[in-house]
Amino acid sequence: MAQFQERTKAATLPSRSCASVPGTGRLQRRMGLCRMEDFTCDSFELLYSGAVDKIKSHKSNLNLKEELRKLREETNVDSLRQELERERSKRIDLEQKMNEVLKTRLEDSPPQPPRKQQSPSNNGTADKQQTEVWSSRLQKWLYERFGVYIEDFRFQPEESTVEAEEPLSAKRLTENMRRLKRGARPVTNFLRNLSALSNWHSVYTSAIAFIIYMNAAWHGWAIPMLLFLAILRLSLNYLIARGWRIQWSIVPEVYEPMEPPKEDLTVSEKFQLVLDVAQKAQNLFGKMSDVLEKIKNLFMWVQPESTRKLYICLWVAFITSCVLPYKLMGFMMGLYAGIKFFIIDFLFKSCPKLRDKYDTPHIVWNSLPTDPQLKERTNATVSRRLSGIEKVGTLVQPVVSRSSLATIPCGVSREEETGRSHSTKKGAFYEIFNLPESERPLAVCENGWRCCLINRDRKMPTDYIRNGMLYVTENYLCFESSSSRSNSSKKNKVIKLVDITDIQKYKVLSVLPGSGMGISIATPSTQKPLVFGAMIHRDEAFEAIFTQYMKILTTTKPPASTEL
Repeated sequence: MAQFQERTKAATLPSRSCASVPGTGRLQRRMGLCRMEDFTCDSFELLYSGAVDKIKSHKSNLNLKEELRKLREETNVDSLRQELERERSKRIDLEQKMNEVLKTRLEDSPPQPPRKQQSPSNNGTADKQQTEVWSSRLQKWLYERFGVYIEDFRFQPEESTVEAEEPLSAKRLTENMRRLKRGARPVTNFLRNLSALSNWHSVYTSAIAFIIYMNAAWHGWAIPMLLFLAILRLSLNYLIARGWRIQWSIVPEVYEPMEPPKEDLTVSEKFQLVLDVAQKAQNLFGKMSDVLEKIKNLFMWVQPESTRKLYICLWVAFITSCVLPYKLMGFMMGLYAGIKFFIIDFLFKSCPKLRDKYDTPHIVWNSLPTDPQLKERTNATVSRRLSGIEKVGTLVQPVVSRSSLATIPCGVSREEETGRSHSTKKGAFYEIFNLPESERPLAVCENGWRCCLINRDRKMPTDYIRNGMLYVTENYLCFESSSSRSNSSKKNKVIKLVDITDIQKYKVLSVLPGSGMGISIATPSTQKPLVFGAMIHRDEAFEAIFTQYMKILTTTKPPASTEL
């Protein structure tokens, strides 16, 4: 047993001769690490079996039986545990001493370049495995978090769905018009309040608003003030929705009485309803088209004088934005907006002549042409050139050759123009209505007004409504039906202005805004007034007919008074 202990000690303790040699440091560290790893608690049985094998190998020199007997007698569990603990303590002491020695050598020795790794292939494979593991984990995490959205995000062509159109219904039409009117009421009220604030409708309210806004703009609080007003308005709307009665408006809101819709409408009322709605839509689309066309012509240099002003203003704004700080620019813009809204606009609205002379945006906007105006200008210039060519042709008529005539566009003489202006598509005007030759349409209605004649005395649909053109002469009101033949005048209508008992503007439904699109004319020969509806230029036609009617009455009254 003593020999075994001495051998183990010799195996664990490093030799002094080796430690003294300076070149054997690396070998010494490796041997120490290997010996420390071998002597653990788990490898006790292996150590024991190795000792036994060594004893068996020395059978020739020692009495193996005696040694084994002594070893079996002396060895027990407690002694082995104690020896193991001793060996562990010795190993720990040796490790501490080796670490101290290594630290002192590293401190004393100069810095050395990093040593190359002995096995780069092994390290490269380990790094690759680590990167693959991290990439797989990252892909798994991304798929768990965003996989559903990635699968749902696909480039698919949009399906063109055709919405089912509702059939035309007078009841549905009136309901939609009322809905549109109710939906637009908050916007119109807001614009009316802004206009009243700018026009100083209430002097105290406008003065307070002007002082508060200018103070906020002076201290750089214009945008927060506007946001606070929006929050305040939403809070008031919430309270109103909860049942509170709050009215915060500069101009008192006017609520028009809503009449109950009619359940049963006649054919003429339905037709007039559709025409009224068409008129409103036409006017709305016309205004929108005018605005869009003016903007387009402004940016396309159609009118260079107006676009040049905008171009110079943009350059000035660009240079000032590059030179001045944004805080100063915001301050200047806020002050200008307040002065423009509260003072300049009020002065311009109060003095239209001053506005027409000095309000540059107003002047530029009104001077911008629309596409129909441009077309009229081009037609006017072409007609002027043609008239000039005709004058030159009349002066140099005998000298003109056929080749020069081919270059001159075909003109119309004055006689042909006067004949055409007093004739319709079906012949001469006086022949169609069986009138004297002196009866010709007035200058206002040379081409006539397109309209629809509604005769309420007739019950047949074909005789009830007729489409055609309306003319007014010095003594007659003439309606030319579009369905009448060229040689027949049975469906045409001729009314003497003297026989008219009443003339008024006509409107089918009071639900629709405006005054309608019809003119009602009462005569002694009809039980119910005749209605000329679906007239786009109704106001112009009514004014012309009414003025001519009053002129006839004034000329016929003096003879009647002399006879009396």
